[in-house]
Amino acid sequence: MHDLPSGRHFFRGDDGYQQARAATVWNARTPQRYPDVVVQAADADEVVAAVRYARRHDLRIGVRSGGHSWAGNHVRDGGMLLDVSRLDEVAIDADGLRAVAGPGIGGSVLAGRLGEQDLFFPAGHCKGVCIGGYLLQGGYGWNSRVLGPACESVLGLDVVTADGERLHIDAEHHPDLYWAARGSGPGFFAVVTAFHLKLYPRPPVCGSSLYVYPMAAAEEIYPWARSISAELDRRVELQIAASQSVPGMGLDTPGIVFASPVFADTEQEAVDALALLESCPARASAIVAIPYAPTDLDTWYAGIMSNYPSGYRYTADNIWTSAPAEELMPGIRGILDTMPPHPAHFLWLNWGPSPQRQDMAYSLEDEIYLALYGVWQDPADDDTYGDWARSNMAAMAHLQTGIQLADENLGQRPAPFASAEAMARLDRVRASYDPDGRFHTWMGRV
Repeated sequence: MHDLPSGRHFFRGDDGYQQARAATVWNARTPQRYPDVVVQAADADEVVAAVRYARRHDLRIGVRSGGHSWAGNHVRDGGMLLDVSRLDEVAIDADGLRAVAGPGIGGSVLAGRLGEQDLFFPAGHCKGVCIGGYLLQGGYGWNSRVLGPACESVLGLDVVTADGERLHIDAEHHPDLYWAARGSGPGFFAVVTAFHLKLYPRPPVCGSSLYVYPMAAAEEIYPWARSISAELDRRVELQIAASQSVPGMGLDTPGIVFASPVFADTEQEAVDALALLESCPARASAIVAIPYAPTDLDTWYAGIMSNYPSGYRYTADNIWTSAPAEELMPGIRGILDTMPPHPAHFLWLNWGPSPQRQDMAYSLEDEIYLALYGVWQDPADDDTYGDWARSNMAAMAHLQTGIQLADENLGQRPAPFASAEAMARLDRVRASYDPDGRFHTWMGRV
């Protein structure tokens, strides 16, 4: 035990173990899974020591950076839970448009520091999500319809391998492991201690539109949203969130909210990019209609987090699809008819058609993204609300091309999250770098 960090490792049964285990999960619905030891590493040297300890004692490893995995993928029975949230430093090279950041830094924190220097990175939409798991699984973030999933902006990584070796990986050094790091998510078979990121100039204009429609308009809204997929300006993120109430708007009745960020060089460009949303056939029934307003990321983070309050219990599931509206609507009606109270919600996102991606494990996406978030407070409601997301997505599984790992529910509903070719390649690379299965893989796969 001498090579584990003093005061920051907790074996099962130790004082502090339960607190350390639960603290690794943002979701109040902490999985009833119990690792043998929780290790809180403070730097890369302690990560090396922990991995070598796990190797000597034949412990499998689950890695946690920010703990926003809805399923708590990193919390497994037996083995080691390696918490790298304390690796949260960032060094910014503004002139070179580069940064080196630890996996434990929050995306919103990184965005704020970059913004102070008029720089930008497609960090995640939810405040508190750390970049470790976010970047490994792909990373749909701010302006990602233009900049691509954030993993495309990962130029390299510093990692600790299954045998406790420190490596820098990029397109020239261990390119197969670099390929795997960009899209394998919770199944990645090394520990990231730092990401080397490509940065961008901050877009001069950040704006949005906001529309709130009655739930009765669903039959008009979703077919129209599907019909404009190809023509929607890529600078616009058309996010359509349906819930049983819209408390931020003071509405206690069910509503469908269009909240659409736009990033542009000028305000007129932003206005023009959003103009298509005025063509919604339900426009006359809008309860709130703001075609354009200037905003900033801090305001966006605050608005989004109204749907993701801390201290609540969560479950999620999702699909990528290119199905036509007439095939999607029966499933959508089922979602809306069975929706739990707010903050539970249904998200529709116009994502594609997408440009050609870089060669990386992230290899599956589609025109439309649908995600369900079951959210409730009382553990007594687990049986009532706990299967809403899974069951409704399962009912639409015949329309899916796959899922996004950000909202995975693989332990309950295995589904493809990468192409068949990418999965076969991941298995080959894993066999090379982690032949003993030191790192936990996904909780389910097809």
